[in-house]
Amino acid sequence: MADLIRVPQSAEPGGFGQGRADRVIASGRVLLAAVSLVAIWLDPSEPFIYARLAYTLLALYVAYSLVLAVAAWSSRSSSPRLGVVTHVVDLALFSLFLYLTEGPTSPFFVYFTFALVSGTLRWRRRGAIWTAAAALVSFNSLAIFAVVVRHDPDFELNRFIIRSVYLVVITGLLVYYAEYEERGRSEIRALAQWPREQPGDIEPLVAQVLGSAAAVLGAPRLVLHWEDTDEPWEYVALWDHGRVSTEVVSPGTYEPAVVPALAAAAFLCTGRSEPALKLAAVRLESGERDPIHPALRTRFAMDAVLSFPVEGEHFHGRLFALDGPQLTADALVLGKVVCGFVAGSMDHFHLLRRLQLAAAAQERVRLSRDLHDGVLQSLTGAALKLRTAASTLTTAPEATRDRLMEIERVLADEQRELRLLVRQLGPEALEGPVGETSLLDALRDLGLKLEGVWDLHVIFEADLPADRLPRGFVYQVSRIVQEALVNAARHGRASEARVQLAARDGRLELGIKDNGRGFAFQGSYDHAMLRERRLGPVSLKDRVGELGGTLAIESAETGARLDISLLLPVEA
Repeated sequence: MADLIRVPQSAEPGGFGQGRADRVIASGRVLLAAVSLVAIWLDPSEPFIYARLAYTLLALYVAYSLVLAVAAWSSRSSSPRLGVVTHVVDLALFSLFLYLTEGPTSPFFVYFTFALVSGTLRWRRRGAIWTAAAALVSFNSLAIFAVVVRHDPDFELNRFIIRSVYLVVITGLLVYYAEYEERGRSEIRALAQWPREQPGDIEPLVAQVLGSAAAVLGAPRLVLHWEDTDEPWEYVALWDHGRVSTEVVSPGTYEPAVVPALAAAAFLCTGRSEPALKLAAVRLESGERDPIHPALRTRFAMDAVLSFPVEGEHFHGRLFALDGPQLTADALVLGKVVCGFVAGSMDHFHLLRRLQLAAAAQERVRLSRDLHDGVLQSLTGAALKLRTAASTLTTAPEATRDRLMEIERVLADEQRELRLLVRQLGPEALEGPVGETSLLDALRDLGLKLEGVWDLHVIFEADLPADRLPRGFVYQVSRIVQEALVNAARHGRASEARVQLAARDGRLELGIKDNGRGFAFQGSYDHAMLRERRLGPVSLKDRVGELGGTLAIESAETGARLDISLLLPVEA
C-alpha cells in the first residue's frame, strides 16, 4: 500500500520547500564538518584545551552529518520535529566545539553562521532571530566564562566585539532575505488567486480586477484609464482602499495619459517635476518634465506614481499605482505581470460580451427563420382558405363553415407554436432540448397539420432502425421537411408529396417528391451546383448546411424531388 504524505494545514508554506531545505542543510553540514576535520588535521597549530576530545567529537560529528544526509536524501518527506531536534543539537555541539578549542576566539565560530543560515532556510525570519539569540547567548556565556572563571590571558576583546557584531549583522541580512522571499511568495500567491469567475457588468469587473491588482502591488490607490476599441469614450476607474468609482469622459479629456515617449513603457515617477525611471531607456522631448497628463494627475492627486501600459485585443489603456510604500523600481517588472492579468480579464469580459451579442443575433435569426418557415407559412395558407371561404359563403355555406372551423384549428395550432417559440427564448433554451423522441411520429404530425392547411396529402415511407433521436435533431429535421413541403404546396401547386426516410452509414437520407410543377429551373443539381449558381430555397440550404448535410434537387414540369443527406447525431 502506497504511503500517503499529508501536509498539515497549519504549516506555513515555504518558498524554498522544507524537504529541499533539509537536503541542502544536510549536505552543507557534511561538507563543513569534513573540511573542518581535514583542516585541523593538516594544521594543528591552534592550542586546544581538550585536543583529543575535540578531535573525537569532530569525527563523530562527521559521521552524524553523514547519517543525517543519507536520511534527508532518501526520504520523500521531512519531519518538522526532527528539524528542530537537529537544529538544537547543532547549536549545542557548536557551543561545545568553541569551549573545547579557544572559546570566543575559536575558528569553529563559523559554525554559528551555518546555524543562522539553516534556521533561516527552515523557519525564515523567526528561525534567523531565535538562532541568533541562542548563538549570542552561547557566545557571550563562553566569553564571560573565559574572563571571569578561567581568567584567560589570551582573551581578545576586540575579536569578541567584532564577532558579536558580525552575528548581529548576518542576522539582519538573513531577516531581510526572509522578508524579501516572503513578499515574493505572497505576490505569487496573490497572482495565483486571481479571480477566474467574472461578473456580467463592467463596473463589478473593474472593481474585482483593481482589487486583485492592489493586493499584488501593495498599493492603497489604483487608477485605470482605458479606451474600448468599439466605443469612442474614455473610461477612468479609481480604486481607493477598497472603494471603486468609475466615470466615462469625453474623448481627449485625458489623452494622451502619458507623454508619447512613454506610451509603451512602464515607469516610476517620484514626483511632479521628477524625471521618470523606465524599464527601457527613453529620451523625453524638451519641455516634457511631467510624463503624466496634467488633468489626470490633478484629478486623482497623483504624486509618486508607478505606471504600466495595459494592452488587450479589444481595449488599451494604462494602470497607475499610487501612494504605496512598495512603489519602487523593483515593482516595475511585477507590475507588468499584473497588467498582463488585467488585460486578460478585460479581454475575457469583452469576448464574452461579444459572444453573448452574437448568440442573441443568431437567436433572432433563428426565430425569424422559424417564424417564416412555420407560423407565417401556416398563416399564409389560412389566408388563402379565408379567401376561398369568402367566395363560397353564399353558394356553399356548409363548406364555408367547415373551412372556417378548419382555419380556427390552424390558428389554435399556430398559437401553440408561438408559445413554444417564446419558451425557447428563455435561459433554459441555452442548454438545448434534452431527451429523445420519435422522428417518424413528429413528421406524421407535421403531415397532418400541412394537409389541413395546404390540402397537401403527405405519404411517409421509413426505414429507420433507431427511430428515437435527440429532440433538437428531430426539431431541425421537421423544419427542413416542413419548408420543403410548404414550398411544394405553395409555389409548386402540389397536391401530393412522398417523404422517404432511411438511415445508412451514420447519415439520415431524406427523399421528398411532389406532383407539382417544379422549380423555376429545370434539371438535376447537386449541393455544390446549387451553391455556385444560387439556385433553390436559401433558407432550406442554410438549414441543411447547419446540420452538416447536403441537398440535391431534381426539377421538372411534373414535379420536383429533393434528396437531403444529414449526419446523424452521435447519441443515435
